[in-house]
Amino acid sequence: MLRLCFFISLMCLVRSDTDETCPSFTRLSFHSAVVGTGLQVKLMLYTRRDPTCAQVINSTALGNLNVTKRTTFIIHGFRPTGSPPVWIGDLVEGLLSVEDMNVVVVDWNRGATTILYNSAADKTRKVATVLKKFIDHLLIKGASLDDIYMIGVSLGAHISGFVGEEYNGKLGRITGLDPAGPLFNGKPPEDRLDPSDAQFVDVIHSDIDALGYKEPLGNIDFYPNGGLDQPGCPKTIFGGMQYFKCDHQKSVYLYLSSLTENCTVTAYPCDSYRDYRNGKCVSCGTPQKESCPLLGYYADNWKDYLTEKDPPMTKAYFDTAEEKPFCIYHYFVDIITWNKNIRRGSITIKLKDKAGNTTESKIDQPQLCRYDLVLMENIETVFQPILCPKLQL
Repeated sequence: MLRLCFFISLMCLVRSDTDETCPSFTRLSFHSAVVGTGLQVKLMLYTRRDPTCAQVINSTALGNLNVTKRTTFIIHGFRPTGSPPVWIGDLVEGLLSVEDMNVVVVDWNRGATTILYNSAADKTRKVATVLKKFIDHLLIKGASLDDIYMIGVSLGAHISGFVGEEYNGKLGRITGLDPAGPLFNGKPPEDRLDPSDAQFVDVIHSDIDALGYKEPLGNIDFYPNGGLDQPGCPKTIFGGMQYFKCDHQKSVYLYLSSLTENCTVTAYPCDSYRDYRNGKCVSCGTPQKESCPLLGYYADNWKDYLTEKDPPMTKAYFDTAEEKPFCIYHYFVDIITWNKNIRRGSITIKLKDKAGNTTESKIDQPQLCRYDLVLMENIETVFQPILCPKLQL
């Protein structure tokens, strides 16, 4: 009898501990990816009231969700190994640090976990249907579509687009972080993310030659480093799994950098990365306070300006450093000489920051007269030559 009582007490203790444990993102194994998983969608709410411990919510139990505040949905993509996205926690924390909002993590790992990419892609509309029903309930409770913000990663970007389509583009904003390319490239607007899916759609393309989508999908499409190979990512297959996913994931980390005070990434609207590198797009041609668009969370500062364009779309380019916080500063140097005679020689340029750190670079190509001077956070200086008439000294 005593043994039975001890067993019951132990079970009650275990149950109590389980009830107090914060819900976590679904963690599955590679075995689950091999055998496949049926779709289940779990919504986890984070607020400033409890930024580290989630509440599982649904249409009948909203928990601490305040419908008068912005509600931001984070939607992941394909999970071939079943593990949780490593960036989820940082993104939740970053969003809550810049604004008092509701952050809802959309956990559809049961469905996204599979070695068959097409199987996960086929479930994207079903996930969108679940989210649509939940948002309908928020609207009944007094929420506004203006305050609905969706951040979709890879397949999650297209899920966001499908939700936005259900509301005829009246969602407040969608951010697509390297929207998935395979199975979506070349599809019509109704079958992927597109600018009409929200009042404002911004997209970061970081892997356009492999896992990402190449063509513009938003009101403003950002192409870091041209959207191709990202600095700091492995260049060969010997880099292991990072070789396959690093470029694709870089869009998330660039967005995360916009949530920190020490990194503001400025982009330059331009027709092509080549034109940007050749210094043809140094002015954004707008009188507003932010003369050029900012990457990430504050990209919607350009919303009003873009809505005046026909069509209301633009592409923007920028370069990044290899490591956090990724920001670099661009200096364009024009060298004008009075002497028309062609001379051979070199020019040395020195830069000093506010802390007194200095760096210098030497220009010694006589056939070039203009350089794109890039000052990085760690005071490294890089000169990118720009073709033009012969240097005259």
